[in-house]
Amino acid sequence: MINIGPCVPRNFSQQNHNVEEEIDGGYRLVVPGVPICEGQGFLRGHGTFLDNETVKAAVAGTVHQVSKLVSVKPVKSRYVGEVGDVVIGRITSVQQRRWKVDTNSRLDSALLLSSINLRGGELRRKSAEDEMAMREYLKEGDLISAEVQTTFHDGSLSLHTRNLRYGKLPQGVLVQAPAYLVKRRKQHFHTLPCGVSVIIGCNGNIFVSQLPSEAHGNSGGYVQNLEEVIPSNHRLDIVKVANCIKVLAQNAVPLFETSIIKAYEASTDYEPKELLRPDIANEIVRDVLIALQTEEY
Repeated sequence: MINIGPCVPRNFSQQNHNVEEEIDGGYRLVVPGVPICEGQGFLRGHGTFLDNETVKAAVAGTVHQVSKLVSVKPVKSRYVGEVGDVVIGRITSVQQRRWKVDTNSRLDSALLLSSINLRGGELRRKSAEDEMAMREYLKEGDLISAEVQTTFHDGSLSLHTRNLRYGKLPQGVLVQAPAYLVKRRKQHFHTLPCGVSVIIGCNGNIFVSQLPSEAHGNSGGYVQNLEEVIPSNHRLDIVKVANCIKVLAQNAVPLFETSIIKAYEASTDYEPKELLRPDIANEIVRDVLIALQTEEY
């Protein structure tokens, strides 16, 4: 949660204080045009501009300072990946020995042919035959889960799916939420008490489906049975969980496994379509916030 501290005075640089110390360890929330500091002792970072020796905010966000470098991190922005992040993306093109993946970042991410498992989870050097059969593994439009392997200076990412839990996703519902709402956790693959599988991507894409079968887990992540009929009770649970996530995202509630579970528990008396009604949505959000405040996560 963002802690909004008191305003920092314009002669802040003359006081020779640290931004975060000035607001008792919290982050100052600013809007475009608000003066941050003035004087020649500071360096202008991302999200700021210089106006008559005064550093001002160029975007709405939180003020951060590293030594003499002052920057503003936007509250709402494209996903900025970090190594180890679990992401959900869609294949946009198949190129030479790589796939291009839309991960909701500034540039398409790259999934190299050498960074995937083959069918059955086989790990070996990829040959020319594997390159010719790339569309048999992944093609345009396929939805995948992956992990960020490398980040580059231009904001692009390199992904890998070497773990058997990653790969092509089965039938389910994709919910898109702002990336800044997703709380980074040690685990992003969850099985909810209602028997629904949820993959919370750090890039804001959240995939809700039924529990994966053993065939999917042993195939290296490339079995996708679109003809499988999901029981009606499972479909209702999937849609209800997806609508709970939408309600939380619309009300700027942090998205992680506990908030989703609390929202589902608060929605037990309603049908999935009723959750999108403003009055019911407000009631669910209130219950979730009260539950999160009474417990620490």
